[in-house]
Amino acid sequence: MMSPAPESLPRTADTTLMYAEASESPAVVARQLRMNASLVEELGRRLRARPPRAVITCARGSSDHAATYARYLIETRAHVLTSSASPSINSLYGIEQDLRDCVFVAVSQSGRSPDLLASVEAARRNGAYVITLCNVRESPLEAMADFALPLHAGPERSVAATKSYVASLAAFAHLVASWTKDATLADGLHALPGALSGAWMLDWRAALPMLVAAEHLYVIGRGIGLGLAQEGALKAKETSGLHAEAYSGAEVRHGPVALLGERFPALVLAQNDAVRPGLEELAAELAARGVGVALAGGCATGAIVLPTVECVAALTPIASAVSLYRLLAQVAVARGRNPDAPPYLSKVTATV
Repeated sequence: MMSPAPESLPRTADTTLMYAEASESPAVVARQLRMNASLVEELGRRLRARPPRAVITCARGSSDHAATYARYLIETRAHVLTSSASPSINSLYGIEQDLRDCVFVAVSQSGRSPDLLASVEAARRNGAYVITLCNVRESPLEAMADFALPLHAGPERSVAATKSYVASLAAFAHLVASWTKDATLADGLHALPGALSGAWMLDWRAALPMLVAAEHLYVIGRGIGLGLAQEGALKAKETSGLHAEAYSGAEVRHGPVALLGERFPALVLAQNDAVRPGLEELAAELAARGVGVALAGGCATGAIVLPTVECVAALTPIASAVSLYRLLAQVAVARGRNPDAPPYLSKVTATV
């Protein structure tokens, strides 16, 4: 692979589009909560009046990681079975599924990926109620929706999605809070823009030397935080050229943990709910083995502890996302990469 010309490389992380766009997340979420308030209230009433037998999410890349967050949020708050669709079931294999009384949620920054559009068309044809979360208004995806929830993230020029991912998480949390009438979640959302502002200012650079020197990386989360681990691993790959994989804190013990060691550290992302003790225990065990470990959202002997803001546990993955993006932009630049222009990638990925 050819190295970028020196003049094309950013001098510091804060000169990149990735950094600038991620920094807009607090304002994006505040705008979205305000502009979508009546829409989300209406959709919540609809879901209570006609409870779905299942929720199916459909997305690719960062949007699919937001869908992982949605799965845990819906199943723990609304108690409705939620699963991720495989677009190839329809787009390549041509299989039709019975989706009567199901809600089908398609998530996309651009709303133009062919396989996503084909999956939504099939879902409508087979009886699903289609909800879209999209950042581009009047996109082909929005045009197919029974109910469209705009993300209101504004133009995103960096190939690495940041504020649109945060906006997707916030939209899911807003929807579930309305659907279930969860007062704690609703109050947390009211305070979320401030929490995001605080999270953006947190300093995670203590993990920088470990990540800059790494050849491989596990990003580990669990439960409602698993989607953020998936997102962190993707961003490490695409922006820093760092081979990274996401694992559940439980799943990583079933074999993958054996690979961790010198130049193969772990970044552990926790939230203050039932998963925190297990992730803290895992982080301490790995550190005792001599593995480099950075832990956000908890404390563990031997681990680099990364600060987090106080917020409702279910919203912690949203706040921690902006801290993580700031760190990964710094990692990319320190590793001699331009996070805004990863090789061989483009903003819209047209899969079929």
